[in-house]
Amino acid sequence: MTSPLYITSDRNLALELIRVTEAAALAAAYWIGRGEKNAADGAAVEAMRKAFDTVAINGTVVIGEGEMDEAPMLYIGEKVGCGGAAMDIAVDPLEGTSIAAKGAPNALAVVALAGRGCLLHAPDVYMDKIAVGPGLPEGVVGLDRSVRENLESLAASKRCAVDELMVCVLERERHAEIIEACRSAGARITLIGEGDVAGVIAVAQPESGIDLYLGSGGAPEGVLAAAAMRCFGGQMQGRLLFEDQAQIARAASMGITDPQRIYTISDMAKGDVMFAATGITSGQMLRGVHLAGQRAVTHSIVTRSKSGTARYVEAHHRRKPG
Repeated sequence: MTSPLYITSDRNLALELIRVTEAAALAAAYWIGRGEKNAADGAAVEAMRKAFDTVAINGTVVIGEGEMDEAPMLYIGEKVGCGGAAMDIAVDPLEGTSIAAKGAPNALAVVALAGRGCLLHAPDVYMDKIAVGPGLPEGVVGLDRSVRENLESLAASKRCAVDELMVCVLERERHAEIIEACRSAGARITLIGEGDVAGVIAVAQPESGIDLYLGSGGAPEGVLAAAAMRCFGGQMQGRLLFEDQAQIARAASMGITDPQRIYTISDMAKGDVMFAATGITSGQMLRGVHLAGQRAVTHSIVTRSKSGTARYVEAHHRRKPG
């Protein structure tokens, strides 16, 4: 039995989550376009960690900045919150470090919460991912099919031609075959440099124009994306990609017994899930932080799997001098 998700009211916790992502976004905003991704990430991590200190939860970080010896804050296993319901927490204080450093679109501060034991404890390896938006037959796409088969199945379900589909793929050498297969089948491609959480979420945002997400990226980001997709709707599958036996052994120590398993959204993020994000740089889903003198404006979203309601929050902040 999983623990109840909330002791405080849902609305209060939703507001607290937004404050957490806002804090990270505001801290990272100073570093946008300065070419210093580590400084931007460090500022976001520190601000998010401090913000969690006031949230009424008994949280354990299961997706974070790395192991305790790799990350001084928000490391896997770290306890956060000031007491309350027992929860698993997945965080990415700066999803898209390089794009923030370059001032490019779609950098986010992201948090997902679920009851204890409800988020997949994913090792820091790659994950093969595929995702589509809501309103489609279950199993319309899958990692066990070829790119062409997935495109044809998706086009048939959407009652359109394959050449009307837009596929989002991370621009990496390892994706050359996927890109070629999509184009050979007639589909169009949107290439992104980083930020595959935003890339996956885009399939559930009709205004994005993205029909399908394909390719491999970080497994921790895959769990965050799955948590978001539980709330927004849609389908996603993930399969962990291991480079050697050492990685397989480490995954086994985290409870992963089948290295070839294909995970669904509910496998990666089950139960009652809450997801919040604040834009750092402007993108398809959220506007970025706007700094103007002693004021700052943030744009955030919070949503919950139980209701499926997404609330957008624009906040105007008074900045501290100096």
